[in-house]
Amino acid sequence: MKRCRLIMLGFLLVVPGLLPAQSAFDKMSKVKLEKILHREATEVDRMPGTEEIPGRWKIIFMQRELFVIADEPANRMRIMTPIIEEENLDNSDLKLLLQANFDRALDAKYSLYQGVLWSSFTHPLQELTVEQLKDALKQVATLADRYGDTYSSTDLVFGAGSDEK
Repeated sequence: MKRCRLIMLGFLLVVPGLLPAQSAFDKMSKVKLEKILHREATEVDRMPGTEEIPGRWKIIFMQRELFVIADEPANRMRIMTPIIEEENLDNSDLKLLLQANFDRALDAKYSLYQGVLWSSFTHPLQELTVEQLKDALKQVATLADRYGDTYSSTDLVFGAGSDEK
């Protein structure tokens, strides 16, 4: 009897770790993503110029304009917000951004695209949880707001954050 209990206890401890975190029914989709955006953002619209393409939104979150793009066939999603024109950056800014991406930006990152510095987050769409999405929205907005100050997406910092060589 005691051996049976030990086997059962072992089974209960091991099996949950083998099960997927989300069931097929819980997988994130464009439809589910849009519903969450409507709950979390103060405004949700189709991204300008892409109104006929599903899975592209312009939202207002934490008083910032964010763009959210979901691509189900590629199983990817991205959240991003513009910060500053690239021409207004100098070499010292670029070094700070790279350092921040390592220890302070966490899941959101600074990115350069089409002459603009962005705060962005990318993730596999189907595996994205509601909590991860909510956290990503907050990190993208916070990282953009803290450009020129702490360059951080949260109050958590990995490593010393120093300029040691």
